[in-house]
Amino acid sequence: MVPSDNVAPPLDVDRILADPGVRIVVCCGAGGVGKTTTAAALALRAAEEHGRRTVVLTIDPARRLAQSLGLTELDNTPRQVKGIDVEASGGELHAMMLDMKRTFDDVVLQHTDPAKAAEIFANPFYAAMSSTFAGTQEYMAMEKLGQLHARGEWDLIVVDTPPSRSALDFLDAPARLSRFLDGRMLRLLLAPARTGGRSMFTFVTAGFGVFSKVVQKILGAQLLTDLSGFVAALDSMFGGFRQRAEQTYRILQARETAFLLVAAPEPDAVREAAYFAGRLRDEKMPLAGLVLNRVHRPAVPDLGPDESLAAAERLAEQGGHEGTVDVLRAHAALAQQAVREQRVATRFTEAFPTVPAVSVTAQPADVHDVDGLRTIGAAISRV
Repeated sequence: MVPSDNVAPPLDVDRILADPGVRIVVCCGAGGVGKTTTAAALALRAAEEHGRRTVVLTIDPARRLAQSLGLTELDNTPRQVKGIDVEASGGELHAMMLDMKRTFDDVVLQHTDPAKAAEIFANPFYAAMSSTFAGTQEYMAMEKLGQLHARGEWDLIVVDTPPSRSALDFLDAPARLSRFLDGRMLRLLLAPARTGGRSMFTFVTAGFGVFSKVVQKILGAQLLTDLSGFVAALDSMFGGFRQRAEQTYRILQARETAFLLVAAPEPDAVREAAYFAGRLRDEKMPLAGLVLNRVHRPAVPDLGPDESLAAAERLAEQGGHEGTVDVLRAHAALAQQAVREQRVATRFTEAFPTVPAVSVTAQPADVHDVDGLRTIGAAISRV
């Protein structure tokens, strides 16, 4: 449990991983708190210990997940992880990393004819939007999650999200897409294709006078033409985009989904976790619990930092106890760190006293292989 005077209820991760009614686990939190490692460890444990056919999807482009699972690379297609212990359980583990452009391309190919798809792919605005446009990654993550869920091939999908503010974009993607689709500027851009097929330049110049000059000055006539062509080409697909995103959003609200907040006992990380917990509560999404990583625990918890320092000073005055003095001072520093971490963790448990939590002791080295993931999975699942 989180080391705090205000003790949170224990988080039973194994119950979540073993529950056939839970089909999606979403790990979210600030950057640098071990979120990717946590997601991989949970997916591995679900496959090895609970016999579930599991896929872990990372949206973070870092290569840590592939390396820890013994894979040379990850891409947009699930790859089976070999060499794990699933003989007794009968589970499987697959891993993949979101490629937002390829996912966007796949959506276009699935929902339009080859000629229209070729037109869309050749459009410069599409090339930019599918690769670098703000929000595209989060929306395509929703698409990919929806695709994996709809295929029905997986007992469990574990999602490793970007740092939490970006993960909020992951939740906001359907609403943001709806605002974009319903926006006045987009309706203006769609009008030529819907009302007669005149070029964007002709339409805007003839119909909007000063407005057109301002828009052309800001965006440029060529960009307007590219954007108009892009919007017109995708016009028939927009409703499908929005519908699928909203379906995935409803899935995230359903009882088959479990959100796990991942944090470290640091002020910024706990603040982000609390912010996200509030959003999940407001959006009526199922928050399963908090995983507090990298918690420090002294070997002798009953010996406080003040007592340890006092003992070190007394021995130092007597002389001849250098090794013991060093050990006592090191213990005092670790005990002081544990107290600080406890105080920070309490900020979350006080704000969300009913959210189950589990703490994971800091590891002596970074996790870089399957054995390390097993260790983390066992630590998270300790009740």
